[in-house]
Amino acid sequence: QVQLAESGGGLVQPGGSLRLSCAASGSIFSINAMGWYRQAPGKQRELVATITSGASTSYADSVKGRFTISRDNAKNTVYLQMNSLQPEDTAVYYCNAVIRRAAWSRGNDYWGQGTQVTVSS
Repeated sequence: QVQLAESGGGLVQPGGSLRLSCAASGSIFSINAMGWYRQAPGKQRELVATITSGASTSYADSVKGRFTISRDNAKNTVYLQMNSLQPEDTAVYYCNAVIRRAAWSRGNDYWGQGTQVTVSS
């Protein structure tokens, strides 16, 4: 069994910052890519940022220069530092990881339960 546990969401004023964390636990052999997605009310889930096991990163155009994704492989944890938050960043943020549970297995997608981020004055 593998679980992803997110934390760090909340209410913040425009221009503020938040840091999301997502820790993977359970039967894990290795973790490939990790990432953050978000889903605003009435919209489809969208990719925010990803990071490979080698720490290569990519970002949605809407968050470039404001958000930073990082990971701590020793802790099986991925982070999302969000600065200069705007009301349009309001959404439920989901953690994703491609996890291999054994050396012989393919990687499978796992998702966290989501954490609410609300940007409002």
